Amino acid sequence: MMMTTRVQCLFALILGCTSTLADDWPQWLGPRRDGVWREAGIINAIPAAGLPVKWRVAVKGGYSGPAVAEGRVYLTDYDRPEAPLANAPNDRTQLTGRERVLCFDAATGDLLWKHEYDCPYAISYASGPRCTPTVDDGKVYVLGAEGNLTCLDAVKGRVLWARDFKRDYAAPTPIWGFCGHPLVDGDRLICLVGGAGSVAVAFDKQTGRELWRALSASETGYCPPTMLASGDTPQLVIWDADKLNGLDSATGRVRWSEPLKPMYGMSIMAPRVASLHGNQVLFASGIGRVGALFELDTSGAPAGVVWRGTPKTAVYCANSTPFIEGTAIYGCDCDTGMLTAVDLATGERLWETPDATMGGSRRGKHGTAFLVRHEPADTAVGSGAETAANRPWIFSETGDLILAGLTPAAYRELGRTHILAPTNECFGREVVWSHPAFAGRCVFARNDRELVCVSLAD
Repeated sequence: MMMTTRVQCLFALILGCTSTLADDWPQWLGPRRDGVWREAGIINAIPAAGLPVKWRVAVKGGYSGPAVAEGRVYLTDYDRPEAPLANAPNDRTQLTGRERVLCFDAATGDLLWKHEYDCPYAISYASGPRCTPTVDDGKVYVLGAEGNLTCLDAVKGRVLWARDFKRDYAAPTPIWGFCGHPLVDGDRLICLVGGAGSVAVAFDKQTGRELWRALSASETGYCPPTMLASGDTPQLVIWDADKLNGLDSATGRVRWSEPLKPMYGMSIMAPRVASLHGNQVLFASGIGRVGALFELDTSGAPAGVVWRGTPKTAVYCANSTPFIEGTAIYGCDCDTGMLTAVDLATGERLWETPDATMGGSRRGKHGTAFLVRHEPADTAVGSGAETAANRPWIFSETGDLILAGLTPAAYRELGRTHILAPTNECFGREVVWSHPAFAGRCVFARNDRELVCVSLAD
């Protein structure tokens, strides 16, 4: 009996060490959907010779990021006839092709299974799907650019259930496609859908049965459903094209709404919650220099405006969600195209740089970089000094992986290496706009031609 107990304890210890050294990235922005990577054993500098590539595999077009869970990598793409794709911001491109869900072995890149279906496109920037797969409890949930929601067996790729937002909810396809990464909360799968009274819909994650629907808006918007630990209980935040909304995630009951209307229906970034002078605050911003920091009351509802952005203050985010660390907001401004630091208390711009986005000295619309904090369990956060918590990994639209130090005082580049070619286009420049995944001490990133796994192990 004692020997068995010792073996059990040793086995538990081994499992604990394994979970400390390796982690999954099962959805957009990681396990907790907060853009934080919590693995140990990661390099703290990029060698001059670059980083070891474990594998590369061919894929087709798409903006969706990879998800990594239990030794498998999931990715969606769009297989269409090979032809130049002209991106016109205000025009819908008509295409015929097939959306695909691909599952690869995370260690080797071998294709394990594939699911595909016919899917005509009528959207702007029509390269492919936008939403990162969400993996949970042996299932993978994928949402295509034209509103096809599919639940598949994560191991075998068998379809378990499916919904069609245009058919089931009369939801019009937004001009830039369906973009709200599906969110699992308990037994619910929460999606940004659209249509009258159904901007947000919760489905039973096992069966696809509708549990509740909520909200109407002039347009659905593009902001993913977001659970925020604000107030007395966690709440679901939905930012449609007209307003921020706080909902009870179990029932869909709307607890509060706050007007915040960006231009072109482009509510995109996930609202962020932080602490300011001991009080909780919520930040959201978008194109048209629309943005604000709201003070929250004990219920998690906005109780007042701390500041609103002006043409020369704040950061107006679009393609990527910013992060807040200590006394500053760090995000990519869609007007200037620069990575920008903003004082949390006042909205004052502290510094800006194009180095992390477009890789040069010029300004450009929608310059984009995806920032992920590396925050091992023993990392201290909240100070203004440079620590591991504010030395994020940055994936630039140029296809560069960057390690940088971010403080309210400065942007300090610690190293960079090129891992992918920018295969898409925006405003005349080449870009790659896809959020990477960090798991198994590696980074997984994609463009419109390939998916790459690069080791970041120490």
